[in-house]
Amino acid sequence: MESKLDVPLANELDPDRIPTETVPENFVSYTLKHQETRPPVTWSNWYREIHWLYLFIFCVLPMLSLIAAWSTPLRLETFIWSAIYIHITALGITAGYHRLWTHRSYKATKLLEYTLAIIGAGVVQGSIAWWARGHRAHHRYADTDLDPYNAHKGLLYSHIGWLIVKPRRKPGPADVSDLRSNPVVIWQHKYYIPLAFIMAIVVPTAVCGYGWGDWRGGLVWASLLRLAVGQQSTFCVNSICHWLGDKPYDDKLTPTDSLFTALLTLGEGYHNYHHQFPMDYRNGYKWYQYDPTKWFLWTCEKLGFATHLKTFSDNEVQKGELTIQLKNLRQKQEALSWPSEKSDLPVITWEDYQRQAESRALICIAGFVHDISDFFDKHPGGSHLLEKNVGKDATTAFFGGLYDHSHAAHNLLAMKRVGILLGGAPHGSEERVVPPSQHLRITRHNGLAGSGSPE
Repeated sequence: MESKLDVPLANELDPDRIPTETVPENFVSYTLKHQETRPPVTWSNWYREIHWLYLFIFCVLPMLSLIAAWSTPLRLETFIWSAIYIHITALGITAGYHRLWTHRSYKATKLLEYTLAIIGAGVVQGSIAWWARGHRAHHRYADTDLDPYNAHKGLLYSHIGWLIVKPRRKPGPADVSDLRSNPVVIWQHKYYIPLAFIMAIVVPTAVCGYGWGDWRGGLVWASLLRLAVGQQSTFCVNSICHWLGDKPYDDKLTPTDSLFTALLTLGEGYHNYHHQFPMDYRNGYKWYQYDPTKWFLWTCEKLGFATHLKTFSDNEVQKGELTIQLKNLRQKQEALSWPSEKSDLPVITWEDYQRQAESRALICIAGFVHDISDFFDKHPGGSHLLEKNVGKDATTAFFGGLYDHSHAAHNLLAMKRVGILLGGAPHGSEERVVPPSQHLRITRHNGLAGSGSPE
């Protein structure tokens, strides 16, 4: 058995090998500046820039399979076996390639490692070493030109274009030293081609052939078409999972959470969560979220095949979720009209307030002077209740003396502030001064005021 893989640990710009005193401020821009790139694709060189083997495997072969399927009856037994086998082999990618070897989100027994390595080869997406190296670069340099399937280059590129067209530059460096010393990864890498042929073609065809005599159906439906669907499902993680859905944990990067893509990818569709907490063995963090891979790994742990299933604490996950919720609330808040700040309002004496109230419909509540001249005919209790409190302090009446007003009334009243009574709010607590709609806003601003934040 070989002791090393022919997969590079990193390129010449490995950030872990740069002396501390020369570390650039931005490694991505530093690398992009110093790394050589391939020439652009043109009409004169396009045929040299195509991965013809990948084009055949991922594009031509599926089309030929569809043509063959047109004249190949689909038996019920073959259909059931195809559905079962596509899930079996997909687990080799999701539970093996992705969560075990790329992100080290749990530890597996040798039996489970070899099983996942073997069935993962049945989706024909390269060896563990190649696949994990690229995916680690994807996480480390997400949405940059060092990301091998950069979502900013378009949905088609991130889905399959990065495989068909030779990349213009190397993916960013990533540490794969653990993979280079893993005997299962080394073994699978060495025998990957025969393993892939056996698991992708021979096994599913033989089951149909020996099981119920459907050799042709086994080759077309359980082997070739099942292979095409499994590949496209995994490709959706790089494309649709960065395009369709919500961003409940982080909005700086493109990954999204979506039930639809989770259904397509055996649970990998909660991609926004995954990019924030990549070493969590779950993609569907919440118990009800569709993630068959996490249920499979949970079962493996109960049976003794997997240990040390890693999770991030609920406290940290909820902080990430709250951060986005507050940001969304802040954006909604900034789109609304708010009462004038205290510092923008004139301060007047009680005598001046009464004198101005002789010519204006002014009313004092909780230390603020309000102009209610446009509200007489809209007041639900009738204009006479307002008229008799003009020029007076109506705090007690407003806060339950005559009627305990609603939140909507408090919010509307605050919009009519035109001044502050000298001496503050002698009758009011902070609860009376701040309208309900501003409670979070005031608290947040006050909390930031002493923290040195520019906000």
